[in-house]
Amino acid sequence: MVDVYQNLKEGERGAWLSIVSYLVLSAFKLILGYVFLSSALRADGMNNLTDIVASIAVLIGLRIARKPPDSDHAYGHFRAETVAALIASLIMAMVGIQVLIDAVGSLFRGHEQAPEPWLAAVAIFCAAIMYGVYRYNLALARRTNSQALLAAAKDNLSDAMVSIGAAVGIIGSQFGMPWLDVAAALVVGLLICKTAWDILQESMHRLTDGFDEKELPELRETIASIPGVESIKDIKARVNGSQILVDVIIEVAADMSVSDSHDITDRVEDTMAKVHNIHYVHVHVEPKET
Repeated sequence: MVDVYQNLKEGERGAWLSIVSYLVLSAFKLILGYVFLSSALRADGMNNLTDIVASIAVLIGLRIARKPPDSDHAYGHFRAETVAALIASLIMAMVGIQVLIDAVGSLFRGHEQAPEPWLAAVAIFCAAIMYGVYRYNLALARRTNSQALLAAAKDNLSDAMVSIGAAVGIIGSQFGMPWLDVAAALVVGLLICKTAWDILQESMHRLTDGFDEKELPELRETIASIPGVESIKDIKARVNGSQILVDVIIEVAADMSVSDSHDITDRVEDTMAKVHNIHYVHVHVEPKET
């Protein structure tokens, strides 16, 4: 279990990188967006503000998840990651809706002044930075098997795409279509809401013990290949934070001793940890029916 908690600690580096990046970029975009009248750049900056909240939530979740099991949390505190992501998604949705309201208001007010063309280069530069953060967090998430950090990495990528969209809106406004800048802001607002919905949906699925049934055949195959396992009577799994919990009923030879059957359960646990990085496996042994 040392590796699990060490992975959570390493994942905090990615959360800190996201926080610092979003702080700098959001301030940069919002100042330029308001000074030079770019709705798309302002919306992009607002998106980064919500991402600061999401990244802080991930950081707090990782910190709490590192707490060892206690009398009130026998399975540890891993679900703190999921709860933090759920809260962050609600905040992101609120800001996304506000961005949409502001963009629609700008259209009806007729604010069609074209922003400075060089702001497109600013948006592209910010997109390149966020893509670099995405690549770093993606590699770290894969190495540490952190689902929370993987979600953060996907959010980093969406931010890079949002900045590209802002650049497109700014460039389009230079060709007699200043309303396109506001339209890009609408797209940004929709992307914020879409990201919030995806995180909310995944968090609710995990908190209600949901698990992708398509992953079960691979887990079943691994256990069935272990010597001494005659058959698998039942297998199910759920997600606890970034950790997968598996309950499996295996059948062994009816004349097998208790000691030998215990050795098989140990092999099941060791194999699942090595092959699938699953450290919580509850194995129930039953005699094979003849």
